[in-house]
Amino acid sequence: MKRLFTSLLFITIALAATDWAGGRVMRWVNQNTNDITGPKLRYMTEGISEDVVMLGASRCSRHYVPSILSDSLEMSVYNAGIDASENIYSHYIALNLILSRHTPKMICLELMSDDYSRRPHSFAPTSFFAPYIGTSNAADSIFMEAGSYWPYILCHLYRYNAKAISNIGGLFINKQQGNDHGYLPIPQPAVSPNKLNTAHTIHNIDTLKLHYLRRFIHQCQSRHIKLVFTVSPLYTHAEADYYDVLKNVARDHNIPFFDYHSQGLYTDHPEYFKDYLHLWDKGACQFSSIFAHDLKRHLSSHKHTTNDICIRHCGPAPGQ
Repeated sequence: MKRLFTSLLFITIALAATDWAGGRVMRWVNQNTNDITGPKLRYMTEGISEDVVMLGASRCSRHYVPSILSDSLEMSVYNAGIDASENIYSHYIALNLILSRHTPKMICLELMSDDYSRRPHSFAPTSFFAPYIGTSNAADSIFMEAGSYWPYILCHLYRYNAKAISNIGGLFINKQQGNDHGYLPIPQPAVSPNKLNTAHTIHNIDTLKLHYLRRFIHQCQSRHIKLVFTVSPLYTHAEADYYDVLKNVARDHNIPFFDYHSQGLYTDHPEYFKDYLHLWDKGACQFSSIFAHDLKRHLSSHKHTTNDICIRHCGPAPGQ
């Protein structure tokens, strides 16, 4: 019995030492990688200082060109969109990682149907942020909600599991070419999408996601941060009430909502799209000019009433 106890103790100590050492190695990898998301996450937690921060998933990361927005708004802009972060749980973590270091003047949150609809494995993308557990209590509340907080606390290596291959690859291949303050352009595709499908209204609503969307709003308003909701173009036709759940939340809190999907912006320009979800660089530059114009007009209007919640662009893109 004593020998068994000694063996178990030795194995436990060896596993703990391996986990600690492996965690130190992966922490170094995470701090030195040049993959798609590693440098952006580091900057968000260590060096961000811009006036305006864009938040969202890949449609944020690939659609908003900070240099174009900055020229129009006359404020510094950083695109903090994280590819594949998918929904409000990840965006809430990202927000609070930023707020642990910096309070911007404005946050623009790119929304999509995943931010209100019930989906399987909705907490899975939050694993991208696990290396930064312990940075913010508010961010950690998502890990608690997901049931992953204690596994991440107890296992150093597990924190780096989600992006381990990408992070290691980023030590050898620099994915940051063309980086414009967090924006990474999508190159022109060989073939553009050619079939315009319909995005049907979703009725399976996830109330917990809406709860965290409201917490996101509260975090911004409590720090006097101007918050803007946006939906950039998709190559689909959206039913009229497709975003009503999100627009109702925006209206309740007097948040301006820039919806370019429902109005069909660029559905007559398939050549601007890489696929039905994403604009490539040419489309992103055109769209960023439109969004910058509309946002600047909104900021200068001083009309912050519920009648201004849904802002539409009726003219062509500047320079088009």
